[in-house]
Amino acid sequence: MLNPGLLIRGLWLLWILSWFGAMGWSNRTEKRASFGEQFPYHALLLLGMLCLGIPSHGDEGPLRLWHVHWYSAWACVVAEFLGFAFTWWARIHLGRLWSGTVTRKAGHHIVDTGPYGIVRHPIYTGLLLAVYATAAAKGTLPGLLACVFFTLSFWVKARLEERWLSQELGAEAYAAYRRRVPMLIPYAPR
Repeated sequence: MLNPGLLIRGLWLLWILSWFGAMGWSNRTEKRASFGEQFPYHALLLLGMLCLGIPSHGDEGPLRLWHVHWYSAWACVVAEFLGFAFTWWARIHLGRLWSGTVTRKAGHHIVDTGPYGIVRHPIYTGLLLAVYATAAAKGTLPGLLACVFFTLSFWVKARLEERWLSQELGAEAYAAYRRRVPMLIPYAPR
């Protein structure tokens, strides 16, 4: 029988490998945010990855907050898969405008259709769903800390991107998009 914990780790590995494999599929970068502007979200992201990577197998000490039953673990696998699927839908929909850092690509414009019509940062939304599902399956304090660090990282990066895109693509055009579409949580009030 398949182990949900192994499947959770396997889905992460598959997503990471596929994501890095697709990194070359983007337009030429015309302008990039400075290292200093991007450092805060990179530091928070690293802390989140370190916390999420702390093994939970067999941990019955003070770091264990709850135990996950078999059916709950499988629900976490499904949620993680859906989060990764949402990131890929967004990545494919964005096409060659995608970048792993805050940049302006050649031919950059506001994309407000597909997943970008649901939330302004669907890749972060999908990753947060995957992180939360993984943390729920782990049931540990480091897993919860990972949720906090990932959420802060994506919120900081999203705010930087939005400031940057407003300057690069036109403040009024981006403000209109912000009024129509929530940042990270579908159907959330703006």
